[in-house]
Amino acid sequence: MSLSAQQVDAPQTAALICAPSLIFDHARFARDLTEAIADLHTAGDIRTAVVALLRKRQKDGRAQIAKAFAEHPFDARPMTRAYTYLTDHLVKAALHVAQNVLHPKPNPTASEHLAVIAVGGYGRGEMAPFSDVDLLFLTPYKITAWAESVIESMLYILWDLKLKVGHASRTIKECLRLGAEDFTIRTAMLEQRFLAGDAALADNLAHQLRKDLFSGSGREFIEAKLAERETRHVKHGQRYVVEPNVKEGKGGLRDLQSLFWIAKYVHSVNDAADLVGLGVFTEDEFRGFVAAEDFLWAVRGHLHLINNRASEQLTFDMQVMVAEAMGYEDTKGRRAVEIFMQEFFLHATEVGDLTRIFLTKLEADHVKAEPILERIFRRRPKMKPGYVVVRNRIGVQDDQAFLSDKLNLLRLFEEALRTGMLIHPDAMRLIKSNLHLIDDEMRTNPEARRLFYDLLLKHGNPERALRRMNELGVLSAFVPEFEPIVAMMQFNMYHSYTVDEHIIQCIKNLAQIERGELEEDLPVASSILKRGVDRKVLYTALLIHDIAKGRPEDHSILGAQMARKIAPRLGLNQADTDTVEWLVRYHLLMSDMAQKRDIADPRTVRDFAKAVQTVKRLDLLCVLTVCDIRGVGPNTWNNWKAVLIRALYRQTKRALETGLEDLNRENRGAEAKRALRDALSDWPRRELQKETARHYDPYWQALHVTAHVTFAKMLRDVKDDEILIDLHPDEDRDATRACFVMADHPGIFARLAGALALVGANVVDARSYTTKDGMVTDAYWIQDAEGNPYDAARLPRLRQMIEKTLRGEVVARDALKSRDKVKKRERAFKVPTHITFDNEGSEIYTIIEVDTRDRPGLLYDLARTLAAANVYIANAVIATYGEQVVDTFYVKDMFGLKYYAESKQRSLEKKLRQAIDEGVERAKE
Repeated sequence: MSLSAQQVDAPQTAALICAPSLIFDHARFARDLTEAIADLHTAGDIRTAVVALLRKRQKDGRAQIAKAFAEHPFDARPMTRAYTYLTDHLVKAALHVAQNVLHPKPNPTASEHLAVIAVGGYGRGEMAPFSDVDLLFLTPYKITAWAESVIESMLYILWDLKLKVGHASRTIKECLRLGAEDFTIRTAMLEQRFLAGDAALADNLAHQLRKDLFSGSGREFIEAKLAERETRHVKHGQRYVVEPNVKEGKGGLRDLQSLFWIAKYVHSVNDAADLVGLGVFTEDEFRGFVAAEDFLWAVRGHLHLINNRASEQLTFDMQVMVAEAMGYEDTKGRRAVEIFMQEFFLHATEVGDLTRIFLTKLEADHVKAEPILERIFRRRPKMKPGYVVVRNRIGVQDDQAFLSDKLNLLRLFEEALRTGMLIHPDAMRLIKSNLHLIDDEMRTNPEARRLFYDLLLKHGNPERALRRMNELGVLSAFVPEFEPIVAMMQFNMYHSYTVDEHIIQCIKNLAQIERGELEEDLPVASSILKRGVDRKVLYTALLIHDIAKGRPEDHSILGAQMARKIAPRLGLNQADTDTVEWLVRYHLLMSDMAQKRDIADPRTVRDFAKAVQTVKRLDLLCVLTVCDIRGVGPNTWNNWKAVLIRALYRQTKRALETGLEDLNRENRGAEAKRALRDALSDWPRRELQKETARHYDPYWQALHVTAHVTFAKMLRDVKDDEILIDLHPDEDRDATRACFVMADHPGIFARLAGALALVGANVVDARSYTTKDGMVTDAYWIQDAEGNPYDAARLPRLRQMIEKTLRGEVVARDALKSRDKVKKRERAFKVPTHITFDNEGSEIYTIIEVDTRDRPGLLYDLARTLAAANVYIANAVIATYGEQVVDTFYVKDMFGLKYYAESKQRSLEKKLRQAIDEGVERAKE
């Protein structure tokens, strides 16, 4: 029997991404097959020859599809059909060889019939480059030895082609029984498509499935698919996770497929376009469905081709490569990958909207009715006129009456907050299609302003209203400047959310503080809000603090300029507008001062106090800063940052209330010495005098009395040439405090940094002090790889490793080479290096700030470079933002002077950049 063209004609060949003959020329293959096996006699030789032929055609076909897809990177449908077309030919060719060459049966009995059916995504005719090939081998009765042989031979051919084949051999009766028991099997058979063999047998299966399995079971199928969807979202994350799963994540392809499966099961549709005729989707909504599906399939196709395997996760490195493959380009202020990911998240949001509309329609017809007793006894809030309750959701009673007053587009959200109910998708649809009503006249309407601020300030859960308003486009319509940041991704490892979601998370945190839910975690911010602040100013500043992200200008400066227009439009007076503008302009100031500067240095607090000027502004900025940091991601806020922010706030508040002169070193030093004497009251007076006299002023102002006590005891006990180490968990700061005492010698700071890097410790703060009698007292605060203090059980081994390194048994520079590697998924991040010198921020020291890419051993490399240049490091402050780190060094030259000369600054900068570049090269090796 020859391999005819009719047998291998896959559906929809007209819509392929390139000519069918370039993918698989079946006529030529039939001729080549006949020639290749003409003189072969053993099954093994025949199979080897067939696999060689098919492998060549598979390779050539895939190359042609990939080439065409690269030239038309958004043509997803033709691409998926092309891979289906190629796979169909491979499967049918394998069946032909197995059935007609290896195991011919000229006169088959009634039981010796076989139908090969594609199921699942392959059955639907949608395949990514490395999708699974799911096959159902259907037999009329119990499988025969002949059918077993055919299936086995066919599968060996397909496996030799490195296809990932999922397969099952069943009768129609078994299909019905297993489908009734397992919804995954039932869903796969819902997408069945006949490939080859006994067509009548396949037709019979399709008829029996519809009649005996699918019919009348729509409700249970819907409930099973919704439960499956919920489980999948929990596992793979929400819509705005920074490394989304294109297939399984929220708003991904599986959501669209689930939607179509339910539609096909319930409405017997074969195409999503049929849902428009059924009234499920409008024409616009269906266009959104198609656009989202095409985009997501294109992304998935490129992901597979770049990885050369099935891959569904858009990791950071993949985001860059997929964006490049799809032709996105950098613009001023934004990278191509950020533009690509913004489009991805916008499509994911569209998928969520469509799913919500579709499921609500289904719910009305198919989900179980609410028990009558529950309906009677559950108390519902009374609806305001114009609204109705539809299956526990707020609906609009009369569309025309609703739209006759455009303020209703805001009132609906207030009613939802007041009642605590969800908005019905039909009402959402009504709003989304009438956003043009929100015009300049409405934006400046006093009642519209009142409604908007009531949503923020009145009901206690503004994030719920803002998120729904954002998804429906109302927020961008009312505050047009908000639109560019909707779904805007920030391409770094620090921010867990898109810009708009970050803002909503910030406001969520503010509302939680106001509700008293975070009093234990945030005592300072909670007390500020209890005392009272201008809530309208604070909420407005949070809402627009990042509104200028994604532009080439500094987003704080540009955002402040935009605030001058937005705040008056929202109804704020001039004084409040000025405060909002100031908060937006300086919304990073407190965070930067606390995390990048030594807040124990009086000059730091003095400069910050001069910038803030009033306690009112300090209160507002403190709360905004806390909400901003907490809104970055679920694990961004920690005790270390809390301690720094609280300390800066309290010192600044005291300075603003009692005068800046309270910040001088002498006052602080006297208080610290008094605290030490109280803590060591059992010490002889002479020993106490010796201890308080041996340190310079900076030592007293920078450390807590607990550290002073520890160092006093270590200095009393230390012997010549001895190194003493004290490791103490500092739970208040989420870090372990490591104190070192030894004789002073050049480069000790770098050696300690190297020792800590070798044990895998992340240094978050470091302070180095030399006593008047030539001893070093260094304090480091360190965390483990997860950003936590070391468990007490790990401290002995940690101490042992540090001692070993300090004794010179391990050379840190050599040992760290193997640890400098940057993970593959993180290599896509571009972090330019900036090095600045500041001689005004401290009275005693030059402040060198190194802003660059983080990696293991970076602090050691920088400290070693400075030591080699005879730079004395007094202390280092380390602030980490994902893949970016800012290492700030307080330094003096070998004569105890600042680095004023520009030539010396440039020389040091050159050496530091060289150390960073060498580390980058090691990381690539």
